[in-house]
Amino acid sequence: MDKLLEIVQTLNGYLTDYILIFLLMGAGIIFSFKTRFVQVRCFGEGMRKVFGNLTLKGKKNESGLTPFQALATAIAAQVGTGNIVGASGAILTGGPGAIFWMWVIAFFGMATIYAEATLAQKTRVVKEDGSILGGPVYYIKTAFKGKFGKFLAGFFAVAIILALGFMGSMVQSNSISGAIQEVLDPNKQHILFSIGSYDVTATAVAVGLVVALVAAFIFLGGIQRIASVTEKLVPIMAVMFLVGGLLILVFRAQYIPETVGMIFKYAFTPQAIIGGSFGAALKIALSQGAKRGLFSNEAGMGSTPHAHAQANVKRPHDQGVVAMVGVFIDTFVVLTMTALVIISSLYTGDGAIEGLRASLEAGTLTKANAMQVAYTTALPDFFGNFGNIFVAVCLLFFAFSTIISWNFFGKLNVQYLCKKNEKVGVVVYSVIAIAFIFLGAILQNDLVWELTDFFNYLMVIPNVIALVALVGMVDVIKRTKK
Repeated sequence: MDKLLEIVQTLNGYLTDYILIFLLMGAGIIFSFKTRFVQVRCFGEGMRKVFGNLTLKGKKNESGLTPFQALATAIAAQVGTGNIVGASGAILTGGPGAIFWMWVIAFFGMATIYAEATLAQKTRVVKEDGSILGGPVYYIKTAFKGKFGKFLAGFFAVAIILALGFMGSMVQSNSISGAIQEVLDPNKQHILFSIGSYDVTATAVAVGLVVALVAAFIFLGGIQRIASVTEKLVPIMAVMFLVGGLLILVFRAQYIPETVGMIFKYAFTPQAIIGGSFGAALKIALSQGAKRGLFSNEAGMGSTPHAHAQANVKRPHDQGVVAMVGVFIDTFVVLTMTALVIISSLYTGDGAIEGLRASLEAGTLTKANAMQVAYTTALPDFFGNFGNIFVAVCLLFFAFSTIISWNFFGKLNVQYLCKKNEKVGVVVYSVIAIAFIFLGAILQNDLVWELTDFFNYLMVIPNVIALVALVGMVDVIKRTKK
Protein backbone atom coordinates (compact mmCIF):
# COMPACT_ATOMS: atom_id res chain seq x y z
CA MET A 1 0.00 0.00 0.00
CA ASP A 2 2.87 2.38 0.79
CA LYS A 3 4.50 1.71 -2.60
CA LEU A 4 1.20 2.22 -4.43
CA LEU A 5 0.67 5.47 -2.51
CA GLU A 6 4.09 6.71 -3.62
CA ILE A 7 3.42 5.90 -7.30
CA VAL A 8 -0.02 7.55 -7.33
CA GLN A 9 1.32 10.66 -5.55
CA THR A 10 4.01 11.04 -8.23
CA LEU A 11 1.49 10.74 -11.07
CA ASN A 12 -0.86 13.20 -9.35
CA GLY A 13 1.97 15.70 -8.96
CA TYR A 14 2.60 15.75 -12.71
CA LEU A 15 -1.10 15.92 -13.56
CA THR A 16 -1.73 18.78 -11.13
CA ASP A 17 1.34 20.90 -11.84
CA TYR A 18 1.50 20.56 -15.62
CA ILE A 19 -2.03 19.76 -16.85
CA LEU A 20 -4.82 20.48 -14.38
CA ILE A 21 -4.08 24.16 -13.62
CA PHE A 22 -3.80 25.05 -17.30
CA LEU A 23 -6.94 23.13 -18.31
CA LEU A 24 -9.16 24.52 -15.54
CA MET A 25 -7.92 28.09 -15.71
CA GLY A 26 -7.83 28.03 -19.51
CA ALA A 27 -11.41 26.76 -19.84
CA GLY A 28 -12.65 29.19 -17.19
CA ILE A 29 -11.04 32.16 -18.90
CA ILE A 30 -12.31 31.11 -22.35
CA PHE A 31 -15.91 30.75 -21.18
CA SER A 32 -15.73 33.91 -19.06
CA PHE A 33 -14.90 35.98 -22.14
CA LYS A 34 -17.20 33.97 -24.44
CA THR A 35 -20.17 34.62 -22.13
CA ARG A 36 -19.04 38.17 -21.30
CA PHE A 37 -18.50 37.08 -17.69
CA VAL A 38 -21.85 35.40 -17.17
CA GLN A 39 -20.83 34.70 -13.56
CA VAL A 40 -21.05 38.45 -12.91
CA ARG A 41 -23.81 39.58 -15.30
CA CYS A 42 -26.27 36.79 -14.53
CA PHE A 43 -25.38 36.05 -10.92
CA GLY A 44 -28.45 37.84 -9.59
CA GLU A 45 -30.66 35.98 -12.05
CA GLY A 46 -29.27 32.66 -10.83
CA MET A 47 -29.84 33.58 -7.18
CA ARG A 48 -33.45 34.55 -7.89
CA LYS A 49 -34.10 31.28 -9.73
CA VAL A 50 -32.68 29.27 -6.83
CA PHE A 51 -34.04 31.12 -3.81
CA GLY A 52 -37.14 32.70 -5.33
CA ASN A 53 -39.07 29.41 -5.15
CA LEU A 54 -37.08 27.55 -2.50
CA THR A 55 -38.83 24.50 -1.07
CA LEU A 56 -37.76 21.42 0.86
CA LYS A 57 -40.57 19.40 -0.72
CA GLY A 58 -40.54 19.77 -4.47
CA LYS A 59 -43.17 18.14 -6.60
CA LYS A 60 -42.54 14.64 -7.84
CA ASN A 61 -42.15 14.47 -11.61
CA GLU A 62 -42.80 11.49 -13.84
CA SER A 63 -39.45 12.25 -15.49
CA GLY A 64 -36.66 14.66 -14.72
CA LEU A 65 -36.32 17.01 -11.78
CA THR A 66 -37.24 20.55 -10.82
CA PRO A 67 -34.38 23.05 -11.26
CA PHE A 68 -33.89 23.19 -7.47
CA GLN A 69 -33.86 19.39 -7.14
CA ALA A 70 -31.22 19.23 -9.86
CA LEU A 71 -29.19 21.92 -8.09
CA ALA A 72 -29.59 20.17 -4.72
CA THR A 73 -28.34 16.93 -6.25
CA ALA A 74 -25.39 18.81 -7.78
CA ILE A 75 -24.58 20.63 -4.52
CA ALA A 76 -24.86 17.34 -2.63
CA ALA A 77 -22.03 16.12 -4.88
CA GLN A 78 -20.04 19.36 -4.55
CA VAL A 79 -20.40 19.98 -0.81
CA GLY A 80 -18.64 16.96 0.62
CA THR A 81 -15.39 16.14 2.33
CA GLY A 82 -13.61 18.47 -0.09
CA ASN A 83 -15.07 21.39 1.83
CA ILE A 84 -13.74 20.18 5.19
CA VAL A 85 -11.00 17.57 4.78
CA GLY A 86 -9.92 18.78 1.32
CA ALA A 87 -9.76 22.44 2.33
CA SER A 88 -7.91 21.49 5.50
CA GLY A 89 -5.33 19.60 3.46
CA ALA A 90 -4.89 22.51 1.07
CA ILE A 91 -4.26 24.92 3.94
CA LEU A 92 -1.90 22.61 5.85
CA THR A 93 0.13 21.83 2.72
CA GLY A 94 -0.08 25.05 0.69
CA GLY A 95 -0.63 27.55 3.50
CA PRO A 96 -3.56 29.96 3.94
CA GLY A 97 -2.84 31.40 0.48
CA ALA A 98 -4.13 28.21 -1.15
CA ILE A 99 -7.64 29.42 -0.31
CA PHE A 100 -7.11 32.53 -2.43
CA TRP A 101 -6.27 30.35 -5.43
CA MET A 102 -9.36 28.23 -4.70
CA TRP A 103 -11.41 31.43 -4.97
CA VAL A 104 -9.77 32.30 -8.30
CA ILE A 105 -10.38 28.80 -9.68
CA ALA A 106 -14.00 28.96 -8.50
CA PHE A 107 -14.65 32.41 -10.00
CA PHE A 108 -13.65 31.25 -13.47
CA GLY A 109 -15.17 27.83 -12.75
CA MET A 110 -18.60 29.46 -12.49
CA ALA A 111 -18.37 30.22 -16.22
CA THR A 112 -17.15 26.69 -16.91
CA ILE A 113 -20.03 25.08 -15.03
CA TYR A 114 -22.47 27.37 -16.86
CA ALA A 115 -21.14 25.85 -20.09
CA GLU A 116 -21.34 22.32 -18.70
CA ALA A 117 -24.95 22.71 -17.57
CA THR A 118 -26.19 24.33 -20.80
CA LEU A 119 -24.44 21.75 -22.98
CA ALA A 120 -25.83 18.93 -20.83
CA GLN A 121 -29.32 20.34 -21.40
CA LYS A 122 -28.80 20.71 -25.15
CA THR A 123 -27.42 17.21 -25.72
CA ARG A 124 -29.49 15.15 -23.26
CA VAL A 125 -31.52 12.14 -24.42
CA VAL A 126 -35.11 11.45 -23.29
CA LYS A 127 -35.93 7.74 -23.46
CA GLU A 128 -39.33 6.26 -24.36
CA ASP A 129 -40.19 5.68 -20.69
CA GLY A 130 -39.53 9.36 -19.95
CA SER A 131 -36.25 8.83 -18.13
CA ILE A 132 -33.48 11.26 -19.03
CA LEU A 133 -29.88 10.47 -19.92
CA GLY A 134 -27.47 13.36 -20.00
CA GLY A 135 -23.93 14.37 -19.16
CA PRO A 136 -20.47 14.79 -20.68
CA VAL A 137 -20.55 11.54 -22.68
CA TYR A 138 -23.34 13.04 -24.79
CA TYR A 139 -21.73 16.39 -25.47
CA ILE A 140 -18.35 14.72 -26.01
CA LYS A 141 -19.90 12.68 -28.84
CA THR A 142 -21.52 15.87 -30.15
CA ALA A 143 -18.12 17.59 -30.22
CA PHE A 144 -16.25 14.72 -31.84
CA LYS A 145 -17.89 12.41 -34.33
CA GLY A 146 -16.79 8.90 -35.19
CA LYS A 147 -14.35 6.66 -33.37
CA PHE A 148 -12.47 9.46 -31.62
CA GLY A 149 -15.66 10.75 -30.04
CA LYS A 150 -16.66 7.26 -28.93
CA PHE A 151 -13.20 6.70 -27.44
CA LEU A 152 -13.23 9.98 -25.49
CA ALA A 153 -16.78 9.37 -24.26
CA GLY A 154 -15.92 5.81 -23.21
CA PHE A 155 -12.73 7.01 -21.50
CA PHE A 156 -14.71 9.60 -19.55
CA ALA A 157 -17.41 7.09 -18.60
CA VAL A 158 -14.88 4.60 -17.22
CA ALA A 159 -12.98 7.36 -15.38
CA ILE A 160 -16.09 8.75 -13.67
CA ILE A 161 -17.31 5.30 -12.62
CA LEU A 162 -13.94 4.66 -10.99
CA ALA A 163 -13.48 8.22 -9.67
CA LEU A 164 -16.91 8.84 -8.18
CA GLY A 165 -18.84 5.61 -8.07
CA PHE A 166 -16.00 3.62 -6.53
CA MET A 167 -12.94 5.61 -5.33
CA GLY A 168 -14.88 8.77 -4.51
CA SER A 169 -17.34 6.91 -2.36
CA MET A 170 -14.38 5.44 -0.49
CA VAL A 171 -13.11 8.94 0.32
CA GLN A 172 -16.48 10.01 1.66
CA SER A 173 -17.02 6.94 3.85
CA ASN A 174 -13.38 7.17 4.93
CA SER A 175 -13.95 10.72 6.17
CA ILE A 176 -17.17 9.75 7.96
CA SER A 177 -15.38 6.87 9.65
CA GLY A 178 -12.38 9.01 10.64
CA ALA A 179 -14.54 11.75 12.16
CA ILE A 180 -16.67 9.31 14.17
CA GLN A 181 -13.53 7.44 15.22
CA GLU A 182 -12.17 10.72 16.60
CA VAL A 183 -15.24 10.96 18.85
CA LEU A 184 -15.85 7.34 19.90
CA ASP A 185 -12.41 5.74 19.90
CA PRO A 186 -9.65 8.34 19.31
CA ASN A 187 -6.89 6.10 20.69
CA LYS A 188 -7.97 3.07 18.64
CA GLN A 189 -8.39 0.78 21.61
CA HIS A 190 -10.87 -1.60 19.95
CA ILE A 191 -8.76 -3.08 17.14
CA LEU A 192 -10.27 -5.99 15.22
CA PHE A 193 -7.38 -6.68 12.80
CA SER A 194 -4.50 -4.98 11.00
CA ILE A 195 -3.63 -4.40 7.33
CA GLY A 196 0.13 -3.98 7.37
CA SER A 197 0.80 -1.16 9.83
CA TYR A 198 -2.79 0.10 9.61
CA ASP A 199 -5.17 -0.93 12.39
CA VAL A 200 -8.85 -1.54 11.65
CA THR A 201 -11.15 -0.83 14.57
CA ALA A 202 -14.62 -2.02 15.49
CA THR A 203 -15.86 1.55 15.09
CA ALA A 204 -14.63 1.73 11.49
CA VAL A 205 -16.27 -1.58 10.58
CA ALA A 206 -19.58 -0.59 12.21
CA VAL A 207 -19.61 2.80 10.45
CA GLY A 208 -18.81 1.17 7.12
CA LEU A 209 -21.67 -1.31 7.44
CA VAL A 210 -24.26 1.30 8.45
CA VAL A 211 -23.29 3.79 5.73
CA ALA A 212 -23.23 1.06 3.07
CA LEU A 213 -26.68 -0.28 4.03
CA VAL A 214 -28.37 3.15 4.15
CA ALA A 215 -26.76 4.12 0.84
CA ALA A 216 -28.00 0.89 -0.75
CA PHE A 217 -31.58 1.70 0.30
CA ILE A 218 -31.41 5.13 -1.35
CA PHE A 219 -29.67 3.80 -4.49
CA LEU A 220 -32.54 1.37 -5.06
CA GLY A 221 -35.06 4.22 -5.13
CA GLY A 222 -33.61 5.80 -8.28
CA ILE A 223 -33.27 9.49 -9.10
CA GLN A 224 -36.61 10.50 -7.56
CA ARG A 225 -35.60 9.15 -4.14
CA ILE A 226 -32.14 10.69 -4.47
CA ALA A 227 -33.68 14.08 -5.33
CA SER A 228 -36.13 13.78 -2.46
CA VAL A 229 -33.26 13.20 -0.02
CA THR A 230 -30.90 15.86 -1.37
CA GLU A 231 -33.45 18.68 -1.62
CA LYS A 232 -34.11 18.28 2.13
CA LEU A 233 -30.62 17.40 3.26
CA VAL A 234 -28.57 20.06 1.42
CA PRO A 235 -30.22 23.22 2.86
CA ILE A 236 -30.32 21.78 6.38
CA MET A 237 -26.69 20.64 6.42
CA ALA A 238 -25.42 23.90 4.91
CA VAL A 239 -27.23 26.04 7.48
CA MET A 240 -26.08 23.80 10.35
CA PHE A 241 -22.44 24.00 9.23
CA LEU A 242 -22.53 27.77 8.78
CA VAL A 243 -24.11 28.34 12.20
CA GLY A 244 -21.37 26.21 13.80
CA GLY A 245 -18.70 28.14 11.93
CA LEU A 246 -20.14 31.47 13.01
CA LEU A 247 -19.98 30.29 16.61
CA ILE A 248 -16.22 29.72 16.25
CA LEU A 249 -15.75 33.11 14.59
CA VAL A 250 -17.51 34.78 17.51
CA PHE A 251 -14.91 33.34 19.89
CA ARG A 252 -12.06 34.18 17.46
CA ALA A 253 -13.44 37.56 16.38
CA GLN A 254 -10.25 39.45 17.28
CA TYR A 255 -8.30 37.28 14.83
CA ILE A 256 -10.60 37.61 11.81
CA PRO A 257 -8.76 40.63 10.26
CA GLU A 258 -5.46 38.74 10.64
CA THR A 259 -7.05 35.61 9.14
CA VAL A 260 -8.29 37.42 6.03
CA GLY A 261 -4.94 39.18 5.68
CA MET A 262 -3.08 35.86 5.79
CA ILE A 263 -5.16 34.44 2.93
CA PHE A 264 -4.14 37.30 0.64
CA LYS A 265 -0.59 37.73 1.96
CA TYR A 266 0.43 34.09 1.67
CA ALA A 267 -1.18 33.70 -1.74
CA PHE A 268 1.74 35.72 -3.12
CA THR A 269 4.45 35.07 -0.51
CA PRO A 270 3.75 31.44 0.47
CA GLN A 271 7.41 30.67 1.16
CA ALA A 272 7.13 32.76 4.34
CA ILE A 273 4.88 30.13 5.91
CA ILE A 274 5.47 26.80 4.15
CA GLY A 275 9.21 27.22 3.59
CA GLY A 276 11.35 26.61 0.50
CA SER A 277 12.06 29.01 -2.34
CA PHE A 278 9.48 31.48 -3.62
CA GLY A 279 8.93 29.57 -6.87
CA ALA A 280 8.55 26.17 -5.22
CA ALA A 281 6.24 27.51 -2.51
CA LEU A 282 4.03 29.36 -5.02
CA LYS A 283 3.82 26.20 -7.11
CA ILE A 284 2.61 24.24 -4.04
CA ALA A 285 0.04 26.90 -3.08
CA LEU A 286 -1.29 27.07 -6.64
CA SER A 287 -1.45 23.31 -7.15
CA GLN A 288 -3.17 22.78 -3.80
CA GLY A 289 -5.70 25.48 -4.66
CA ALA A 290 -6.33 23.93 -8.06
CA LYS A 291 -6.69 20.29 -7.08
CA ARG A 292 -8.63 20.88 -3.87
CA GLY A 293 -10.74 23.50 -5.64
CA LEU A 294 -11.60 20.93 -8.29
CA PHE A 295 -12.48 18.31 -5.70
CA SER A 296 -14.63 20.84 -3.86
CA ASN A 297 -16.68 22.68 -6.51
CA GLU A 298 -16.19 20.14 -9.37
CA ALA A 299 -16.40 22.86 -12.06
CA GLY A 300 -14.78 21.43 -15.19
CA MET A 301 -14.67 17.89 -13.83
CA GLY A 302 -17.82 16.74 -15.64
CA SER A 303 -19.73 15.37 -12.65
CA THR A 304 -22.55 17.83 -11.93
CA PRO A 305 -23.74 18.13 -15.58
CA HIS A 306 -25.42 14.76 -14.99
CA ALA A 307 -27.71 16.39 -12.41
CA HIS A 308 -28.31 19.57 -14.42
CA ALA A 309 -29.28 17.53 -17.48
CA GLN A 310 -32.21 16.14 -15.42
CA ALA A 311 -33.78 19.57 -14.81
CA ASN A 312 -37.04 20.42 -16.56
CA VAL A 313 -36.44 24.02 -17.69
CA LYS A 314 -37.64 26.18 -20.58
CA ARG A 315 -34.14 27.09 -21.76
CA PRO A 316 -30.65 25.60 -21.16
CA HIS A 317 -29.57 29.07 -20.01
CA ASP A 318 -31.97 28.83 -17.06
CA GLN A 319 -30.19 25.80 -15.63
CA GLY A 320 -26.80 27.27 -16.50
CA VAL A 321 -27.27 30.25 -14.17
CA VAL A 322 -28.64 27.93 -11.47
CA ALA A 323 -25.51 25.76 -11.79
CA MET A 324 -23.31 28.80 -11.16
CA VAL A 325 -24.98 29.30 -7.79
CA GLY A 326 -23.89 25.79 -6.82
CA VAL A 327 -20.20 26.70 -7.27
CA PHE A 328 -20.73 29.96 -5.39
CA ILE A 329 -22.36 28.23 -2.41
CA ASP A 330 -19.78 25.46 -2.38
CA THR A 331 -16.63 27.60 -2.52
CA PHE A 332 -17.41 31.17 -1.52
CA VAL A 333 -19.75 30.22 1.33
CA VAL A 334 -19.13 26.71 2.74
CA LEU A 335 -15.44 26.28 1.92
CA THR A 336 -14.65 29.84 2.98
CA MET A 337 -16.23 29.17 6.36
CA THR A 338 -13.95 26.13 6.75
CA ALA A 339 -10.93 28.28 5.89
CA LEU A 340 -11.84 31.05 8.34
CA VAL A 341 -12.37 28.55 11.17
CA ILE A 342 -9.10 26.68 10.59
CA ILE A 343 -6.88 29.70 9.96
CA SER A 344 -8.30 31.81 12.79
CA SER A 345 -8.00 28.89 15.23
CA LEU A 346 -4.68 27.30 14.23
CA TYR A 347 -2.64 29.98 12.45
CA THR A 348 -3.26 33.18 14.41
CA GLY A 349 -1.99 34.34 17.79
CA ASP A 350 1.47 34.28 19.38
CA GLY A 351 3.37 31.10 18.70
CA ALA A 352 0.56 29.54 16.69
CA ILE A 353 2.67 28.82 13.58
CA GLU A 354 5.47 27.16 15.58
CA GLY A 355 2.96 25.01 17.46
CA LEU A 356 1.24 24.13 14.19
CA ARG A 357 4.50 22.94 12.62
CA ALA A 358 5.32 20.86 15.67
CA SER A 359 1.88 19.20 15.53
CA LEU A 360 2.27 18.45 11.83
CA GLU A 361 5.69 16.89 12.36
CA ALA A 362 4.40 14.83 15.29
CA GLY A 363 1.43 13.62 13.23
CA THR A 364 -1.13 14.79 15.78
CA LEU A 365 -2.56 17.25 13.25
CA THR A 366 -3.69 15.99 9.84
CA LYS A 367 -6.15 17.09 7.19
CA ALA A 368 -8.55 14.45 8.53
CA ASN A 369 -8.76 15.95 12.02
CA ALA A 370 -7.77 19.60 11.41
CA MET A 371 -11.33 20.90 11.63
CA GLN A 372 -11.96 19.05 14.86
CA VAL A 373 -8.68 20.34 16.33
CA ALA A 374 -9.68 23.87 15.27
CA TYR A 375 -13.02 23.61 17.08
CA THR A 376 -11.37 22.21 20.19
CA THR A 377 -8.78 25.01 20.14
CA ALA A 378 -11.29 27.81 19.63
CA LEU A 379 -14.06 26.78 22.00
CA PRO A 380 -13.84 27.31 25.79
CA ASP A 381 -13.35 24.24 27.98
CA PHE A 382 -16.98 24.13 29.11
CA PHE A 383 -17.99 23.03 25.58
CA GLY A 384 -16.23 19.76 26.28
CA ASN A 385 -16.26 17.39 23.30
CA PHE A 386 -18.85 19.43 21.38
CA GLY A 387 -16.42 20.42 18.62
CA ASN A 388 -15.44 16.84 17.76
CA ILE A 389 -19.06 15.71 17.75
CA PHE A 390 -20.30 18.67 15.70
CA VAL A 391 -17.65 18.24 12.97
CA ALA A 392 -18.33 14.50 12.86
CA VAL A 393 -22.06 15.14 12.33
CA CYS A 394 -21.35 17.73 9.60
CA LEU A 395 -19.00 15.33 7.84
CA LEU A 396 -21.60 12.60 8.08
CA PHE A 397 -24.19 14.75 6.29
CA PHE A 398 -21.75 16.23 3.76
CA ALA A 399 -20.06 12.99 2.84
CA PHE A 400 -23.21 10.88 2.74
CA SER A 401 -25.03 13.33 0.46
CA THR A 402 -22.03 13.22 -1.87
CA ILE A 403 -22.03 9.43 -1.91
CA ILE A 404 -25.63 9.21 -3.14
CA SER A 405 -25.15 11.88 -5.84
CA TRP A 406 -21.87 10.45 -7.08
CA ASN A 407 -23.37 6.99 -7.25
CA PHE A 408 -26.13 8.34 -9.49
CA PHE A 409 -23.59 10.04 -11.79
CA GLY A 410 -21.65 6.79 -12.11
CA LYS A 411 -24.86 4.85 -12.75
CA LEU A 412 -25.73 7.05 -15.75
CA ASN A 413 -22.36 6.25 -17.29
CA VAL A 414 -22.81 2.54 -16.63
CA GLN A 415 -26.08 2.80 -18.55
CA TYR A 416 -24.20 4.49 -21.40
CA LEU A 417 -21.55 1.75 -21.54
CA CYS A 418 -24.00 -1.17 -21.10
CA LYS A 419 -26.76 -0.24 -23.51
CA LYS A 420 -27.58 -3.88 -24.37
CA ASN A 421 -27.37 -5.19 -20.80
CA GLU A 422 -28.25 -2.04 -18.90
CA LYS A 423 -30.07 -3.69 -15.97
CA VAL A 424 -27.30 -6.23 -15.35
CA GLY A 425 -24.65 -3.53 -15.58
CA VAL A 426 -26.43 -1.32 -13.06
CA VAL A 427 -26.86 -4.20 -10.58
CA VAL A 428 -23.19 -5.18 -10.81
CA TYR A 429 -22.12 -1.54 -10.49
CA SER A 430 -24.33 -0.99 -7.43
CA VAL A 431 -23.00 -4.07 -5.63
CA ILE A 432 -19.38 -3.06 -6.26
CA ALA A 433 -20.11 0.55 -5.22
CA ILE A 434 -21.61 -0.61 -1.90
CA ALA A 435 -18.55 -2.79 -1.27
CA PHE A 436 -16.26 0.19 -1.92
CA ILE A 437 -18.23 2.33 0.51
CA PHE A 438 -17.57 -0.27 3.21
CA LEU A 439 -13.89 -0.65 2.29
CA GLY A 440 -13.40 3.12 2.35
CA ALA A 441 -14.40 3.22 5.99
CA ILE A 442 -11.61 0.86 7.03
CA LEU A 443 -8.72 1.61 4.60
CA GLN A 444 -5.81 4.02 4.86
CA ASN A 445 -6.80 7.68 4.40
CA ASP A 446 -3.94 9.00 2.21
CA LEU A 447 -4.12 6.23 -0.39
CA VAL A 448 -7.89 6.60 -0.77
CA TRP A 449 -7.55 10.36 -1.36
CA GLU A 450 -4.71 10.01 -3.87
CA LEU A 451 -6.54 7.37 -5.93
CA THR A 452 -9.65 9.56 -6.05
CA ASP A 453 -7.62 12.57 -7.13
CA PHE A 454 -5.97 10.53 -9.89
CA PHE A 455 -9.23 9.43 -11.50
CA ASN A 456 -10.75 12.90 -11.01
CA TYR A 457 -7.90 14.38 -13.03
CA LEU A 458 -8.43 11.81 -15.79
CA MET A 459 -12.10 12.91 -15.99
CA VAL A 460 -11.13 16.54 -16.48
CA ILE A 461 -9.11 15.96 -19.65
CA PRO A 462 -11.83 14.67 -22.06
CA ASN A 463 -14.49 16.88 -20.42
CA VAL A 464 -12.58 20.14 -20.89
CA ILE A 465 -11.45 19.21 -24.41
CA ALA A 466 -15.10 18.71 -25.42
CA LEU A 467 -16.25 21.91 -23.68
CA VAL A 468 -13.70 24.01 -25.55
CA ALA A 469 -14.56 22.28 -28.84
CA LEU A 470 -18.24 23.22 -28.32
CA VAL A 471 -17.57 26.80 -27.25
CA GLY A 472 -19.74 28.02 -30.14
CA MET A 473 -22.79 26.25 -28.67
CA VAL A 474 -22.51 28.11 -25.37
CA ASP A 475 -24.51 31.30 -25.63
CA VAL A 476 -26.04 33.54 -23.00
CA ILE A 477 -29.63 34.61 -23.67
CA LYS A 478 -30.01 38.33 -23.27
CA ARG A 479 -32.56 39.40 -20.71
CA THR A 480 -35.66 40.92 -22.23
CA LYS A 481 -37.30 44.03 -20.81
CA LYS A 482 -40.68 43.49 -19.17
